[in-house]
Amino acid sequence: MATKDFIAAIELSSSKIAGIAGKKNYDGSLQVQAYAQEDAATFIRKGLIYNVDVAANALTSIINKLQNQLGSKIAKVYVGVGGQSMHTVKNCISRTLNEGDKISQELIDELYKENKDSIGNDTSILEVVPQEYIADNHTEVNPVGIVAQNITAQYMNIVARSILKSNLERSLEQVGITMADLILSPLAQTKSILTDSEMRSGCAIVDFGADTTTLSIYKNNLLRFLCVLPLGMNNVVKDICTLQMEEEDANWLLTQYGSAICMDEEGENPATCTMRDGRTIAINKLNDIVEARIEEILQNIVNLLQLSGYEDNLFAGVVLTGGGSNLPNLEEAFKKKSGIEKVKTAKFTYHTVHGANELSKDGTTGTLIGLLLSGTENCCLPEEEKPIEGDGQQGELFEEEVIEEAPVQEVKKPKEEKPKEEEKPQKPAKPKKNFFSKFVDKIQGELFDGDDDFNNSDSNFK
Repeated sequence: MATKDFIAAIELSSSKIAGIAGKKNYDGSLQVQAYAQEDAATFIRKGLIYNVDVAANALTSIINKLQNQLGSKIAKVYVGVGGQSMHTVKNCISRTLNEGDKISQELIDELYKENKDSIGNDTSILEVVPQEYIADNHTEVNPVGIVAQNITAQYMNIVARSILKSNLERSLEQVGITMADLILSPLAQTKSILTDSEMRSGCAIVDFGADTTTLSIYKNNLLRFLCVLPLGMNNVVKDICTLQMEEEDANWLLTQYGSAICMDEEGENPATCTMRDGRTIAINKLNDIVEARIEEILQNIVNLLQLSGYEDNLFAGVVLTGGGSNLPNLEEAFKKKSGIEKVKTAKFTYHTVHGANELSKDGTTGTLIGLLLSGTENCCLPEEEKPIEGDGQQGELFEEEVIEEAPVQEVKKPKEEKPKEEEKPQKPAKPKKNFFSKFVDKIQGELFDGDDDFNNSDSNFK
């Protein structure tokens, strides 16, 4: 049965693009109805589409796979994006009011628009997060209706290179799919892995991706800081390649034997692993390389935490996620480097999700679930309704009735064209009957003649 009510979303990352379709249930749970993914290494670097044609082909494949599972066409999708160029810029807009004037919603809208117009041409504002408003030196969350002489609006603008959005739009245009909304992956991810309590108390999310590592900080239910490091797990893989192997083998080695902390082994026979080409690699030699790169990434994260000014206000601690969070001993390494004791790893969403058997619970699907939570519009393409001649009504049920009626109308012609001579030889064969019997025979004859004509006509359509 075709699914007619669903939200469709696509996440673009450096390692893959993934698509999902589902709906939000009344009890707050999610129902996943379709899922698909494609490799993105050939057209995305550090979150930026650099080959529009290849990206369009991959997006087409994702859409087709989702549609086949849904049994319905997709009209539009929500799209989650990140990227190395994405970062936050604080901005303040001030106004002086006449004495006795109160702050109106129109004034707030004007300040918002002025803020958006302040960004240069080579940079696009992807999202504006209003922080607080200062009305006559008093901090307010909603200043509408307050009488004041001065107001200052503080904004957190999430910006990126204009090409990030333009290349995405060009790719979707080639596919023929409308973008319902552009949602930043870090914001979508928050809906999936952070509770309201954690966002209010103060919490940092560290997303270890393939090409990038993203730091997001929340406090009092607002995004306070966002930065993307151009370092990710692919850098660890390339470092392992210095042991004279291909990236595929290096990635396998990292997955099977890698650790964020190199354990010093006692004894004369250190642990080794056997490569697929027959070579043996010492585990401690491998993890010396892994630990060095991980330490560099973590040090950059710690520096950003200090730069944000919220290092000492993370009462809910730090949440690690992303594919890189599966590296053994990463939590311990982060605690050691940052001095923060409250550190946990989010492998999946805290929401109840039905039909999610195909979704990996390894920290890589948090953003995808978050996009599903962020969507508000039905993304199904409505079927074209066919009008029915002479009826003025539409719908499949009426169409089926028309098909059944057509043969009945066609058989009337042969009945009318029967020559009278065919009936004449039959009359003498009939015995004489009274008036009532003749009347009954006449009625029965008409009914059964009509049924025979209908059956004969219907057999021509088989």
